[in-house]
Amino acid sequence: MEKGIVTLKQGEGRALKAGGPWIYDNEAAAIQGEAADGDMVSVVDHRGRFLCKGFINRRSKLLVRVMSRDENAVIDREFLRARVQNAWEYRKRTVDTSSCRVIFGEADFLPGLVVDKFEDVLSVQSLALGIDRMKQTILELLTQTLAADGVTVRGIYERSDALVREREGLPRVKGFLGPPFDTKVQITENGVRYMVDVAEGQKTGFFLDQKYNRRAIWPMCRGARVLDCFTHTGSFALNAAMAGASSVLGVDASELAVAQARENAALNGLEGRVRFQCQDVFQLLPELIRKKERFDVVILDPPAFAKSRGAVKNAVKGYREINLRALQLVRDGGYLATCSCSHFVDAALFAQTVGQAANNVRKRLRQVEFRTQSPDHPILWGAADSDYLKFFIFQVCAER
Repeated sequence: MEKGIVTLKQGEGRALKAGGPWIYDNEAAAIQGEAADGDMVSVVDHRGRFLCKGFINRRSKLLVRVMSRDENAVIDREFLRARVQNAWEYRKRTVDTSSCRVIFGEADFLPGLVVDKFEDVLSVQSLALGIDRMKQTILELLTQTLAADGVTVRGIYERSDALVREREGLPRVKGFLGPPFDTKVQITENGVRYMVDVAEGQKTGFFLDQKYNRRAIWPMCRGARVLDCFTHTGSFALNAAMAGASSVLGVDASELAVAQARENAALNGLEGRVRFQCQDVFQLLPELIRKKERFDVVILDPPAFAKSRGAVKNAVKGYREINLRALQLVRDGGYLATCSCSHFVDAALFAQTVGQAANNVRKRLRQVEFRTQSPDHPILWGAADSDYLKFFIFQVCAER
């Protein structure tokens, strides 16, 4: 039940009306009622016309996170059950559900909550006060929904250790939600096996958003010499080897990630064709250029260089630098797969940056394809944060 009313200033609410999932703190003219942070409120425009319902948090710049635009909606257990059921039915129709993102926050109309399914284990990230209060109920409903489809959940692990929790007035936490279990789980994606550690892996344990992008590189990798930069636990490198690459070098600055990548290579019997090296990619690429190394395929899958709008300028410099170096390492007629997971660097800016890098080293690019994240990370129009992954495959040609 709503415990208050947020009235917007005249002229505000434009982003909400365009499909946005939030009301920002500077849009509110008044807050009436007894709503505490985390409680449900109604939002109305300056004339008192209903706009949405959501949970409030005065500590956050995202004052209200939208739960429903239906004035008659009751945000109760049955409401949440329908949200969870819709999220699962969507995945069943769009992706391989053995391992997938089951709930993707605002894009599944459950703002601030992420749930990844790794075979029979769930990894959870709760990033907002209101949804944190609903977390246990949602997970109970999700477990029931999966059980109805024959999926018995072995355990649930929480990875709510992101810094953004502090901005919501929440502690950063991680640990078991329920009885302890072995947090290492073997998954299979595109025929490649991985050991995922939901307790110690990055974010929820493994990056599922590149699932079909990893499969997209297979045709280019047959018989190829491949360099995979920012390999993390080896996912692109292993896909290249499974596709029939003659040799693959995977590089990452993390000793832990490289160790896990080597374990994954052994798990797939690929030690003979894939090797991994722990080194900073920004240092390695110039070294390989000086040695006149050339590769048939170079893959760039860096972490987000821009985690805020103010970081975009430096992020662009970083993207330009690594793409420029990578292009120098691709043999004439070879291929570059390059991506950005920085939401603040949009597709047009990223494409422009790669194009500038190509011009600087006198290379011409033939675009093979442009892709985004896997469909289990749906892009909700109006919710700009849900549209973050840009993935290009180019053929690289010397200027003719």
